[in-house]
Amino acid sequence: MGLLGGTATAAYADPGPGSGAGRDAGGDAKNGGGAKSDDAKGGGSAAAEDKRLDDVRKEIEDLYRKAEQATDAFNGAREQVELQQKEIVKLARNIDSTQQKLAVLKRRAGALASAQYRDGGLPPEARLMLGDDPEGFLDDATLARKGQQAVKGVISQLARTKGDLEGYSKAATERWKVLEENRKKKESAQQDIKKKIDAAKDLESRLAAKEKDRLKKLEEDQAFLKQQKWLDSGALKEISGKASEQGKKAISFATSQIGKNYVWGAAGPDTFDCSGLTLRAWQAGGETIPRTSQEQWHQLPRVALKDMRPGDLIIYFADASHVGMYLGDGAIVHAPRPGRQVTITGAGSMPILGIVRPDK
Repeated sequence: MGLLGGTATAAYADPGPGSGAGRDAGGDAKNGGGAKSDDAKGGGSAAAEDKRLDDVRKEIEDLYRKAEQATDAFNGAREQVELQQKEIVKLARNIDSTQQKLAVLKRRAGALASAQYRDGGLPPEARLMLGDDPEGFLDDATLARKGQQAVKGVISQLARTKGDLEGYSKAATERWKVLEENRKKKESAQQDIKKKIDAAKDLESRLAAKEKDRLKKLEEDQAFLKQQKWLDSGALKEISGKASEQGKKAISFATSQIGKNYVWGAAGPDTFDCSGLTLRAWQAGGETIPRTSQEQWHQLPRVALKDMRPGDLIIYFADASHVGMYLGDGAIVHAPRPGRQVTITGAGSMPILGIVRPDK
């Protein structure tokens, strides 16, 4: 319930460092009425430390957000690379079968040319007129017409097949260009991801153990406050939808992954990124959905917040770079970021772009 905003008062009832709660009752008198006590100075120091850690938190969060954006670009480029590779294989098979067909037609055309040569190079009409069998004229005329049609058919097929071959070859060349472009995008995104994650890890590595614990607490506090604000807006009041049978299966899969590490570009079975988790969860629910959160946002049917039901996907941030699965009661399951595990958190802990429904 703490994740959903139910303990906001308790969580923030205890006065923090520097609040004066621990100050000596005679502190003001002992310090001339205007000087700060040692506890007050310590409180100021603690507040400054919190401010420094919060700045570090924001910087790390920004780096991981940018890494997640690059991860979506990487996943999208990888998907396109796989698609183009399949297209090229298909085109290669078409080229091979068309070349075989062309070879057969060329042999037929060669045989027709040889037959004409053996007949002295005369066209069928001339041979017919020079024939000395008037009674067989009509039969010969029919045969001549069929021969003409056969020649025309072979020539026409030959031209079409050559055209097909040229078309397949051109398409294959274009696919290779697109493939190389997507490979470059994939490599660029991969380098960008590594750079951002390494920078974030470097920032975290400079912190002492206690500071790391405090940093994690600050992250949780921020998520809590955002969730509380979302709940206070009355967002849950009209949400009463129940999960579909497919949605229940998707939820069951997603929640069974809780505790597994986030790894960018991963889609199970042992590690996941945010859209890899929702992809596999809905595959378990019987639906094939796009690989990236951005394509999930663009391609899946959208539903209003008031109509949201468990199993729906909540897309986050203006660039649709994060996704979680709604569980009900204001909570989602998601794969947060590198260094974190699949977990449950408040649905309002990040800025919501919209909701999509995989099972329509």
